[in-house]
Amino acid sequence: MSLSATITDIQRFSVHDGPGIRTTVFVKGCNMHCPWCHNPETLSFEPQTFFYPDLCIGCGLCDEGCYAGAKVACGKEMTLEEVLAVILEDKPYYGTEGGVTLSGGEPTCRPEFAGALLAACKKEGIGTAIETNMSTPWENIRKSVADADLVMCDLKDADAERHLQLTGARLETIRENIRRVSAELGKPILLRTPLIPGVNAHAETISNIAAFAATLPTLAAYELLPYHPLGVDKARALGEEAIRYEKPSLDLIHTLANAAGEQVDRVRVAGILR
Repeated sequence: MSLSATITDIQRFSVHDGPGIRTTVFVKGCNMHCPWCHNPETLSFEPQTFFYPDLCIGCGLCDEGCYAGAKVACGKEMTLEEVLAVILEDKPYYGTEGGVTLSGGEPTCRPEFAGALLAACKKEGIGTAIETNMSTPWENIRKSVADADLVMCDLKDADAERHLQLTGARLETIRENIRRVSAELGKPILLRTPLIPGVNAHAETISNIAAFAATLPTLAAYELLPYHPLGVDKARALGEEAIRYEKPSLDLIHTLANAAGEQVDRVRVAGILR
């Protein structure tokens, strides 16, 4: 029986989810509930529907498919072979740096699918990367990243109590999984922190996370990701409420990047190495 997973999207010719030109596969379902999430459609493990009332023309033909684009299905069960077929279509464009990135949601919630898909891509000579919150059990992490050339993971805060309250996940579990992926598996780590004003966008917090990053033997870089309210409208289209945080100012981003730079050599801001 073929492995399958619910996929929200397969984004082709992506340049924001790892090096080079990539195909990004978004696996639906996440074990965390970050209120600033910019992909709220990937949080539920079940298929959902976006509804955009401004586009509705009142035709009454919803059951036949929405011709106006007011209702958009989100989440489709796909087999590993179906996903791989899409990835292979773009293989000529990956070059030596690009490839596939497995994202979410949280792909390590589907460790058999995640591990098998990256293994199949490696067999085809395609570069592999995974984006993960590192909060699932170690065995899930180990299976999922076994054939990843790059592991992109987040540390969203340095305060354990606040991290648990906001995300539902234990900070020490995440830190320990990151340590093991770096030290035991030897996987290159791109460690990232979303900058959320009023939550974690403080010099002390960023300095503490950067200090942890500096201890990782395979650290590729530490990256700061300024918050963007991309997920707010998508959450509303799913019938859910979402908090709109402020975007960090350029001065604040500069201050936090400097704080990180005092602890670790390679600091990136939104993909750009300082």
